[in-house]
Amino acid sequence: MFTGIVEERGEVVAVEQLADAARVTIAGPLVTSDAKQGDSISVNGVCLTVVEHGGGSFTADVMRETLVRSGLAGIAAGDAVNLERAAAVGQRFGGHIVQGHVDGTGELVSRSPSEHWDVVRFGLPANLARYVVEKGSITVDGVSLTVVEVGPDWFTVSLIPETLRATTLGLREPGDRVNLEVDVIAKYVEKLAGPHLAAEEGDRR
Repeated sequence: MFTGIVEERGEVVAVEQLADAARVTIAGPLVTSDAKQGDSISVNGVCLTVVEHGGGSFTADVMRETLVRSGLAGIAAGDAVNLERAAAVGQRFGGHIVQGHVDGTGELVSRSPSEHWDVVRFGLPANLARYVVEKGSITVDGVSLTVVEVGPDWFTVSLIPETLRATTLGLREPGDRVNLEVDVIAKYVEKLAGPHLAAEEGDRR
């Protein structure tokens, strides 16, 4: 589990394409400072397992399902990525519950810079729109953000200077693809309450 508070901006060192997967090596001195084989590290919001590490970098295998569902299919050597180690028991929980299981991808539609923050609009897949609400939480490329406005197929967030500096969101441009993870609590509520709401609707008819 993660919090969506990015610890460092790493860099992709190498990508090896395999038949139905990819092996990626990423430089991240902070997140690898105490890394062990089998540890989980979030890469642009995708939970990956460390299979090798050393010299300030780590290697992970990315299976086909993950490549299909996320933007990791398009990463290449030299790309910047957001990195976060799994949450430790007892630490302050600064973001929200993030699983590192990407629900889909969106597209950066526009950004409006101002003196103190950037307002950024992202395209939102139709199947995820019902989970996104104003002032709710969403994860974009592994960054925990608060939704400002939401429409039928879009949402906006405000990015403060620290977020722009410390994460890849400061580098993103219109047309760029981003990984999205909606609030897992909303999905559980829907699954648990859905049958009851449907039954009530049937009784009214």
